[in-house]
Amino acid sequence: MRGQRGRGTRPSGSPRDVGDAEERAAPGRAGHRSLRSGRPRTGPPRRSAVVAASARRRDARRARGRVSRGATAPVPSGRMSEGVLRRMVWADMSAEARSRLLHRGLDDIFDPELRRSIGELVDDVREHGDAAVCRALARFDRIDLEPHQLRVSADELARAAVSPEVDAAIDDAITHLRAFNERLLERASDWSFESEPGLVVGEKVTPITSAGLFVPSGKASYPSVAYQLGVPAVVARVPRIALVVPPVPGGAGEVDPAVLVVCRKLGIEQVFRVNGPAGVAALGFGTESIPRVRKVVGPGSPAVTCAQVEMQRHGVATMMLLGPTESVVVADATADPRLLAADLLIEAEHGTDSAVVLVTTSVDLADAVDVELARQLAALPVVRADAARASLGVNGGCVFVDDLVAAAAVANAYAPEHLQLAVADDAVDATLELLVDAGEILIGQHTPFSAANFVIGCPASLPTSGFAQVSSGITAETFLKRTAVARADARALARMAPSVLALADHEGFPAHGNAIRERLGS
Repeated sequence: MRGQRGRGTRPSGSPRDVGDAEERAAPGRAGHRSLRSGRPRTGPPRRSAVVAASARRRDARRARGRVSRGATAPVPSGRMSEGVLRRMVWADMSAEARSRLLHRGLDDIFDPELRRSIGELVDDVREHGDAAVCRALARFDRIDLEPHQLRVSADELARAAVSPEVDAAIDDAITHLRAFNERLLERASDWSFESEPGLVVGEKVTPITSAGLFVPSGKASYPSVAYQLGVPAVVARVPRIALVVPPVPGGAGEVDPAVLVVCRKLGIEQVFRVNGPAGVAALGFGTESIPRVRKVVGPGSPAVTCAQVEMQRHGVATMMLLGPTESVVVADATADPRLLAADLLIEAEHGTDSAVVLVTTSVDLADAVDVELARQLAALPVVRADAARASLGVNGGCVFVDDLVAAAAVANAYAPEHLQLAVADDAVDATLELLVDAGEILIGQHTPFSAANFVIGCPASLPTSGFAQVSSGITAETFLKRTAVARADARALARMAPSVLALADHEGFPAHGNAIRERLGS
């Protein structure tokens, strides 16, 4: 994800437990379709807990047998020569060293001074509305606008233009995203069943009433974020969608035309040029120009994310957490080092706060990748190359493991935003079953992160900082809510009555019980 975030130690209470993650590196659910072969996996639909546990242990042993072939020679211990990649041996790493690698940080977001500053900004927007938003633009973005200039006009949206190549690429991406999210929507329809004679239960699925989309701008422009957020909201049929985006740095308030082209194609008409944190607050409270929404999503800097966290205190739903970008590649000796290096650099070039980790069973592969990294880095602009060196060095590196079972355990412990699997074909399915914690899993070296970021159609606004253990990427389901629905007839209520009365009496709620007695005449 394209965000800017500092690094530090994860505070207690965050979704990270190395032991839990390693324990969870076990075969996945039976019944899913094999992404390698395309054949559905089948298995008995129901098994007792004991039988299921026995089967899981058996399947795990079989999986270990298949993926242990990913090991080459014993992984070396001690100090190893390093090139671009910082090198680590998982089995030799202390708990502290593992923690430093895994717990890329949230310190910047929860920095007391930043929280104080953002709190003051949020209060200013709540009290002064558009005037506060304009002050923030002048102070932080050095752009002077009047309140009536905050909204992007219909004429600006209509005139926005990009090259034919970019226009076609945006269409391609939107087509794939629509297909993915429309399929999701089919699976998220209303449902019900009769749980006992006379009792029907189910769910009604509806879109949330309003959504705010934050598209970052600063280091670069991100029309891809605009459609990664906008398409799911549109497919979910959210009635009111507002999008906020910082103006182009150094300009007079212009918004990147590619972002406006995306908005026009998606029918998003409420577009505002704002400072990031102030825009998040404006969406949450509503101002004279900017509508109030119930949910705000989108990646950004520590200040933007801090503002989203702050707005939760004011009843605004947000997504946790998006940024800084990170990736893990699990590879064995069969991987092509040239392609592997190219894929490692995809997320590494984003910024000096990004983190990229290669987890492999092969020292020879790592050596070859280092050679390729040096060659490919030389062709990058200095600012991108410097970012990549930090991402692959102090922030990430290469972790050596004994086999692919251990590799999956490390990947689950890391719970990356992006994960690529570059292993032998006959080890793909077994390794995939072991991987349970990642924002996305891309299989094979024909599925690079850049293709997923821009065109494939799977969500690319994904949880980072280990939150892939407890949350998922932004899809149409992000903008839906489920309401439970039930209907009982007289016989069903009569059947339930003794249980309701017993529990009402036990918990000390006489009116609960009386509602049943009044109906039964007792």
